Amino acid sequence: MGEQGQAPVVVVGGGVMGGALLAGVLAGGWAPEQVRVVERDEVRAAALADRHGVRAGADIAALAAGAGVVLIAVKPAVVPSVLESLAPVLVSGVLVVSVAAGVPIAVYERHLPAGTPVVRVMPNTPALIGKGVAAIAAGTCAGDAHLALAERLLAATGQVVRVAEKDLDAVTAISGSGPAYAFYLIDAMAEAGVLLGLSREVAQLLAVATVEGAAALAGATGDHPVVLRERVSSPGGTTVAAVAELDAHGVRAGVVAAARAAHTRSVELGAVAGA
Repeated sequence: MGEQGQAPVVVVGGGVMGGALLAGVLAGGWAPEQVRVVERDEVRAAALADRHGVRAGADIAALAAGAGVVLIAVKPAVVPSVLESLAPVLVSGVLVVSVAAGVPIAVYERHLPAGTPVVRVMPNTPALIGKGVAAIAAGTCAGDAHLALAERLLAATGQVVRVAEKDLDAVTAISGSGPAYAFYLIDAMAEAGVLLGLSREVAQLLAVATVEGAAALAGATGDHPVVLRERVSSPGGTTVAAVAELDAHGVRAGVVAAARAAHTRSVELGAVAGA
């Protein structure tokens, strides 16, 4: 790491996503003594310190002093107050990376010292097991080196892609909310299995493993989903009959409509957060 990488990495927020980021940073090669966690809940802070060997506590000014990178993983409504506490103690050039949903980069640049590089991230919950996908967008003062550092910080949580900030609402609609669509499908498949006479345990195992395997196959081959679907579909067979029912019930249109609704809501929430 360069000089900035040698300075502490500070994770602000020790909740579910903050904990995932913390684990990812440590898995990415940062030593526990290089990492600090700001968490107001004393019990949670103590648990994170015990589990990971990092310094954790509620004093954001003390813990963020001298930081090279600050990862912000708090609820969107808390972001402005966090930035007000951070601004006086940030050294020049510190990279601020945020996973706070919906908060525009302009909010960070408005509250932080002029010239502070900011990278905004849209992660998703599979990051908790290292299978996530995160989209990152650069602020006006963040360059390739800052994006590369953000990618390294997030690497252990899953895949990372670069996008423009204007595309983050679409990312939210696909990968941010997307795990819920997959869980919805898994639940429906498992319920169908129960209706067809399988035990709930077996039906859920089959549904989860099938979706997981299909996703892995799509990722491994890189083939278009239609091509992969056709390989399963024998003329006049069971799969063709099943897919015809999915089309008849408007499943594809429903997924597109769901993503559009998520996109619209993401835009609305971003407008409120940026006000």
